[in-house]
Amino acid sequence: MKDVIIACDFENKELLYQFLDKLGEERPYLKIGMELFYQEGPSIVRELKAKGFKIFLDLKLHDIPNTVTKAAIRIANLGVDIINVHASGGIKMMESACKAIKEINKDTLVIAVTQLTSTSDQMLKEELLINNTMNETVKQYAINTKKAGLDGVVCSPLEAPIIKELGLISVTPGIRFSDNTKDDQVRVTTPLKAKELGSSFIVVGRAITASENPKAAYLKCIKEFI
Repeated sequence: MKDVIIACDFENKELLYQFLDKLGEERPYLKIGMELFYQEGPSIVRELKAKGFKIFLDLKLHDIPNTVTKAAIRIANLGVDIINVHASGGIKMMESACKAIKEINKDTLVIAVTQLTSTSDQMLKEELLINNTMNETVKQYAINTKKAGLDGVVCSPLEAPIIKELGLISVTPGIRFSDNTKDDQVRVTTPLKAKELGSSFIVVGRAITASENPKAAYLKCIKEFI
């Protein structure tokens, strides 16, 4: 189970479709995040699914178990392929949401965010008051995720080996080509390095969406990672 997921962080569906037109006949896995979903609503997901795209709906659900579970049910009914929650919401929250989603579609992958790729070791300690190392923190969140019955986690590719050892799927943002900038992410690497580290899925945004030739950039990612 390996694939390249394109992060479609666009303001509206017009800009999204302008981008997708540049991909020609390609039907890549798409990540729809908060910006586009909050602008366009569930209809954008239904439209893309009807066109044959697989969808990772990246809303990072995080609230009390009852609220997250009810939200997860609504999302699962859209037929998306990957749904995520925040691991910091705890085992009960994750377990309840996962069970509800799987009752609707057992093939939907349910994953949990460990630490965002914008989180540095300094931020972990000074702002979040977590004194464990990044690897220790991600591993414990992943252990909790496994106990809750989820399929995997979101983490940086640098932590993918830890997740692989636990038998979980790793969905890893923070992917750049060697000549790209890091932008606002800290724990990043290339598609080829992510493959070597054992990532299951890589999430690639601006390296493809901001490219002068998005199709070529996407196919380059496929060639390096798959």
